[in-house]
Amino acid sequence: MNVELTRFRVKEGKSEQVDEWLKFLNENMKDVLITLEGEKMFVETIFREQLNGDEYLYWYSVQGESGQEVEQSNHWIDKKHLEYWDKCIDETFRPVDLQTEVVMIPEKVRKSMI
Repeated sequence: MNVELTRFRVKEGKSEQVDEWLKFLNENMKDVLITLEGEKMFVETIFREQLNGDEYLYWYSVQGESGQEVEQSNHWIDKKHLEYWDKCIDETFRPVDLQTEVVMIPEKVRKSMI
């Protein structure tokens, strides 16, 4: 199992597009959840922050082993999600993976994730 929290910087001037992106994901949650199955993604959460004049998105995830990469998906939701990614995420900023220190998942929940 892989537990991650990664910070990505939003391109300058793309806040409204990020609003649209997050709204799109929320409004299409039924299809979003279907795509998580192939990725073996048990939990995926996006956080948003304004810090020192820059905007960041954070991805928190709990994922099983050998899941499909989102880039390999043919599902329309994933294709649209990656379009938003390309428009909004600043590729000149090196993503920051925060250090995992403690993972608290009860055993009965872990067993259901396998």
